[in-house]
Amino acid sequence: MKFGVVVFPGSNCDHDMIYVLRDKLGQEVVELWHKNSELQGVDAVVLPGGFSYGDYLRSGAIARYSPIMNSVVEFAKNGGHVFGICNGFQILCEADLLPGTLLHNLNQKFICRNTYIKAANHNNAFTRDVPDTAIRIPIAHGEGRYYADDETIAKIEQNDQVLFHYCDENGNISERANPNGSVKNIAGICNAERNVYGMMPHPERASDEELANKDGEYILQSFIDFVTGKIKN
Repeated sequence: MKFGVVVFPGSNCDHDMIYVLRDKLGQEVVELWHKNSELQGVDAVVLPGGFSYGDYLRSGAIARYSPIMNSVVEFAKNGGHVFGICNGFQILCEADLLPGTLLHNLNQKFICRNTYIKAANHNNAFTRDVPDTAIRIPIAHGEGRYYADDETIAKIEQNDQVLFHYCDENGNISERANPNGSVKNIAGICNAERNVYGMMPHPERASDEELANKDGEYILQSFIDFVTGKIKN
């Protein structure tokens, strides 16, 4: 499988993602510079974490207009698989590829720590092979509070578009386990067509035995297995 990892000015998790996909999970990976528009025949596009354009205006608001994003939007609308992590999730929302937005954390502070999340269902590429138990995935964001209006939340819940909820280590979903104030403890969502995915926690930072945490591999390997199965068919 061939992944394209987009590099924006200010991306700082691009090489983390490249390392995990290529060296730990054995996938082909190419870097896609944000000023180019060619996707180089990739099977999936990744928008990595970081601080694209210094998070001026709003996180992801300027990156959404980088030349590469025209191709990413077209790719996604034609059924191509796209996922965004942290800043990548913010960019996908700014580009209207995912509903809702990411607001400043409720405590108005940057949060960098391990959190626990739990799959909301198993009917999509990101969660199909993820255990039903809580998994430990780190977060690092200042604008990670997912928000959408009541009508949108009802729609994405009805369509099973929620990927993960923040929870405690025992899998209990509660206000206390919500690190940033996200509505309904939502940590990640997908689009209605289930080919565009976004989440705030960083699975690529929890995919190496040297970090004493490989829970992120459940998510990334699930995605790879799902998409490669689709390609083969």
